[in-house]
This record gives sequence, structure tokens and C-alpha cells, in this order.
Amino acid sequence: MMYKLKLSGFALLWGLSLLMGHPARAQLSLSLEEARQHAIRHNLTLANAGLAVDEAGARLREAIAQGLPQISATVDYNNFFGSTASLGAFPGMEIEFNPTSNLSVSFGQLIFSGSYIVGVQTARLFREVTQTSREKTELDIRAQVTQAYVLVLVARESQQIVSANLDNLRDLQGKTRAMVDAGVAEEVDYDQLAVQVTMLEDAVRQAERQTELAMSMLRLQLGAPAEEPIHLTDDLEDVMRQSDFRGSLGSPFTLQQNPDFRLVSLQTGLAGKQVRLEQSAYLPTLSGFYNYTEKLLKPEFDITPNHVIGLNLSIPIFSSGVRQHKVRQARINLEVAENQKELVSHQLRIQEKQLRFNLSSALEQYESQQKNIEVARRVWENFQNKYNQGLVSSLDMITANNNFLQAQGSYVNAMMQLTEAQVALDALLGSL
Repeated sequence: MMYKLKLSGFALLWGLSLLMGHPARAQLSLSLEEARQHAIRHNLTLANAGLAVDEAGARLREAIAQGLPQISATVDYNNFFGSTASLGAFPGMEIEFNPTSNLSVSFGQLIFSGSYIVGVQTARLFREVTQTSREKTELDIRAQVTQAYVLVLVARESQQIVSANLDNLRDLQGKTRAMVDAGVAEEVDYDQLAVQVTMLEDAVRQAERQTELAMSMLRLQLGAPAEEPIHLTDDLEDVMRQSDFRGSLGSPFTLQQNPDFRLVSLQTGLAGKQVRLEQSAYLPTLSGFYNYTEKLLKPEFDITPNHVIGLNLSIPIFSSGVRQHKVRQARINLEVAENQKELVSHQLRIQEKQLRFNLSSALEQYESQQKNIEVARRVWENFQNKYNQGLVSSLDMITANNNFLQAQGSYVNAMMQLTEAQVALDALLGSL
């Protein structure tokens, strides 16, 4: 019995790639928001920040566990090699030291310790520091991915603009060649266009390299392998439509929502806990214990009890000023931290004003370039029609083409600056 097997083109290629040991790699298609989410899941810097949070949580649990009941057991064995001891009051009477072995179980409980209390509070505050640091890292990653994504789109748009201008000039060059052959135009007109075409060909190759470099930067932020193909589903116009620039300008700034200010506030809190920790060295430490000893091998003469319970009270009395100087150092560090917090507060407020100004200026520049690009396009089309009718020279066409190319570049650059200004402000506001 014969069976026929039909394979689609894709299935056939996939099967051949498996047989050759090179499985087909699926293309990664990402919008801007999907790229941000992908980076949050795969970026190694952010992964390390998450591990730092886990480590801080383990440190907190360790600090708490130090004040919980502690139980330990020990077993010992002693052999005196037949040694004996004589009693002076009873001549001729000797006591032989037999081998002994004991099993001891100890239970300890910390009852009061100022250092323990402050230590737990400090560990809990340190965990908040790492959590805030992770949030800041995530915000930075989102900003960097946004900038890298837009940079790729700008590089591709620039490449397309230069390529389109190159096609126009090549078409114009062909027409000029025909006009020169017909004796309507001079050879120098064709030579001028040939030089311009060569320059644009170099510009296209440079734009291709810039596009690949921008894509490599995006892969790095996404945590993607260097060889993984990535398709960006959003274009520059999509990004511009999705962005609420005036909404960002109208968003209020709250210091407590800024990750940098929250971090410096938590660090100031840590400095305050350090003062409390040094002050707690003046307080006594009280702990309780219970010991049980099971005598596995008893000596001839044994009067030690099996059960022992007690308390330990450690009272600091005199340290020649060591504790006093440590407290003073901690207070100085706290004052430095408070000054740093105040400085960061002033810097952030100044930065907010500057970033709002930058975004407002970039928005005005973008709106102006939108109008300029339309004018430049009409001028170019007008010159092209006149050139076809023989009313302008090739030099006029080159000038018009350069002006149109410059207007297109300025428009794309205005879009990039606008998105960068919004990302910077949103990152400061903590709303990216």
C-alpha cells in the first residue's frame, strides 16, 4: 500500500532545518509596549535587581531568626587511660577515672536586645531599598527600550528617505542622460547628478550600518540573542499617535513618586537606624537558657545534675568612650544623608522644570517641521515638473533635492527628539 505525504513549503523548510541541525528560529514581532514587557521578563540587569530583592528578603528572615529559639545538641566522649586519684584523708583509697560520655541538649531564647530590635528594623528597611532600586531599574529599562525602539525606527526611516531620494535622482540621471544624448542638456549636468548619486549611495550604506547598530542596541536591552530576528510592528507614526505629549506636560510632579527621591529617603532612614543601633549598645542584653544532659557513660563519682535552667544578663558599664564616639559618627552620617536628601529634592525640582521646557520646545519644533515637510514636498514636486519641461537646470534640481532631503531629516529628527523628551519627563514623573 502506498501513502502520499504532502508538505507545505514552510513545513518542508522546517523539516530540512531540523535534519541539518539548524532549527528554524521564529521571528520575534514586537510593538513598543510588547518590547517593554519582553525586556522586563528577559533583561539580565533587571533579573539581577530581582535577585537582590530576594537576597534582602533572606537577610530579613535571617535577622528575625536570630531572636527566635535556638536548639543545639552535642555528644562528647572522654577517656582518661586508666588514670586514678588518691584521697589524702584516706590512704590507700584510690578513685579510678572511667571513660565518660554525655549527650547534651541546649535551648536558648533571646529575651531582650536593643541591637536585635534595631537590626530587624534595619533589615526590613534595606529590603525596601532593594525593592525601590528594582522599581527604578525597571523604569530605566522601559525608558532605554523606548529610546532604542524609536532609534531603530528613526534609522530605518532615514534609510528609506535616503533610498527614495536616491531613486529619484537615478531616475533624474537617466532622463538627463537622454537629454544630453539628444543635445538638449550639457554633459556637465549629467556629471553633477552622477556625483550627487554617488554621495547618496554612500549615505544609504551608512544608514544601513546605523540601522543595524540601533537594532543591536535594542537586542541588548531586550535580552535577546544577537542573531535573533526581530520585527518591529510599530512605525514612527504609530509611536507618535500613541504618545500623549500634552498629557505628559500636564502631569503633576510628586517627589514621593520619583524613584531617586524614594531611594535617597530610604538611605536617610538607614542612616537613622544606624544611630539607633549604636545607641542600643548602651542597653543590657537578656537571654534565657535550658540545658539537659544525658550521661551515656557515668564516672564513679558524679554529682552534676541533668537539668539546668538560667538567665544571662549582660550589662555594658564602661568602654572608655567607644560607644559615645560611634554614636557621634552615626549622627554625623545621618546629617550628611539628610543634606543629600535635601540636595536631591532641589535637583529633581530643577530637572522637572528643564524637562518640561524641553518637551514643550520639542513639541513646538515637531509641529513646525510638520508644516515644513509639506512645503518642501510641494517645492520639490514643482521643481521636478519644471525640470521635465526644461525650465530649470540640473543644479537647481540638486539644490531642491538637497533641501527636500534636509527637510525630511529635520522632520524625523524632530520626532526622535520629541519622543526622547517625553520619555525623560515621564521617567522623572515615574509614569512611564
